[in-house]
Amino acid sequence: MANTTSTSAGAPVAANDNLMAKALREAFYAALVALGLFILFVGLKTDQNILNELILVQRWGLLVIFVVIAAVGRFLSVAYIRPFLARQKVTDVVTGLLPDSVATRFFRMPALIAAAVLAVVLMFAGESIAAAVPAALSPWVTMIRAFAIIYVLAFGFFYFRVYIAAHFNMLALVALIVYPPLMVYFFGFQGSLKYVDNFGIQILIYVMLAWGLNIVVGLAGLLDLGYVAFYAVGAYSYALLSSYFGLSFWILLPLAGIFAALWGIVLGFPVLRLKGDYLAIVTLAFGEIIRLVLINWTAVTKGTFGISGIAKASVFGIWSFDVAATNNFAKVFGLPMSSAYYKIFLFYLALALCMLTAFVTVRLRRMPIGRAWEALREDEIACRSLGINTVTTKLTAFATGAMFGGFAGSFFAVRQGFVSPESFVFLESAIILAIVVLGGMGSLVGIAIAATVMIGGTELLREMTILKQVFGPDFTPELYRMLIFGLAMIVVMVWKPRGFVGSREPTAFLRERKSVSGSFTKEGHG
Repeated sequence: MANTTSTSAGAPVAANDNLMAKALREAFYAALVALGLFILFVGLKTDQNILNELILVQRWGLLVIFVVIAAVGRFLSVAYIRPFLARQKVTDVVTGLLPDSVATRFFRMPALIAAAVLAVVLMFAGESIAAAVPAALSPWVTMIRAFAIIYVLAFGFFYFRVYIAAHFNMLALVALIVYPPLMVYFFGFQGSLKYVDNFGIQILIYVMLAWGLNIVVGLAGLLDLGYVAFYAVGAYSYALLSSYFGLSFWILLPLAGIFAALWGIVLGFPVLRLKGDYLAIVTLAFGEIIRLVLINWTAVTKGTFGISGIAKASVFGIWSFDVAATNNFAKVFGLPMSSAYYKIFLFYLALALCMLTAFVTVRLRRMPIGRAWEALREDEIACRSLGINTVTTKLTAFATGAMFGGFAGSFFAVRQGFVSPESFVFLESAIILAIVVLGGMGSLVGIAIAATVMIGGTELLREMTILKQVFGPDFTPELYRMLIFGLAMIVVMVWKPRGFVGSREPTAFLRERKSVSGSFTKEGHG
């Protein structure tokens, strides 16, 4: 009896020892993998010395930090996180209920009250507290305030998640409408520029681009790696016609979309018989051809110098945002001069264009041409056997997607006031495609969320000066954005292989519309 008791008592101990040994082994392997991945990207850096010579800077301390983070993260995952999640699925023998979820334990009312109080105090007295503490600790004040606000918002999202999921589109639209006034209220007109422009307008431009590419990739199933070419066509169409002919924004906006659509048709004809990897290679070459033309046709595009002094948009020609104009918006309404009015106007204009893109996409998907795109994506041979003209179907997909890329390009030119070929490299196409894939191909909501996370996350890195306290004063967070992109894509593809939104609503249905899991659709499409 005693032997039986001691054996049963020793079994958990042995299992725990085996788990710790496995965790240490996995941590060691993770450290080796991290060392191999980061030794060239992080441990070594090319720089120029005072003689303008290329030198190699060694950053072994920063490399050690990355390796340690990978090893510790893997150890905690194997030793504690996975067993904890496994226990969450085990039913209690007495009550017959599952244990409280992680979210329920994390979001408690006392924690909410503490976070809310902390957020309010730091919002109104944060600057005074940051000035009173040592300079090395002042970034932590901003970080604590941000985490407190994020916790309060996450608490609200968690406890009202059912209502939010049911009315997400309307709530998101209302939040976007009130976003600029809230930024002005909290940070003033000049202080709101960064949030309205970098976190607002830029994200909306990428949402528009991703929704346009979604028509080609997500609905029609045509892998396009040169989508940035249509973006460039729209931007340069606006810049050239505005500079040489003095046409207004409201005339050039549809013209830019039309020109981009024509180039989409030009691209569509040569690739009618191509699919898969071959189609991707041709579209990639098309994007590079457009960029090289912009660089070398210096008589028109001014080459690498770009086109500057692009005219600003006006409110239907009634009010202008040029400082010297007599009908300047601020002068007409007796407001203090500020560039924030123009940025807020561009924000709402970008929001309207995004809504137009979404409306057209939804309507087209429910029309015969939209169903033809989906049929083409699933099986081109079956599509032809049903009598669908695959030539016109592909061309309309390319033209429609390119048109929205042209709209986004013209808006980019208006926002920047300057365009150059360096803004339209292949990396932009890769980022737009990554947004479509991460969001879930065919899902407008998922793509918008992915664009917000990826582009907003990049801009957020610029504000995280606190990372310099961890990794050293020479650490530049925004330079590591592509590394973070790669890691984020790996995590999301493992966690959500079909993208953020893995369910679809079919355009054709019998009696009742039901969401379909992404696992029932080909490659997560549809």
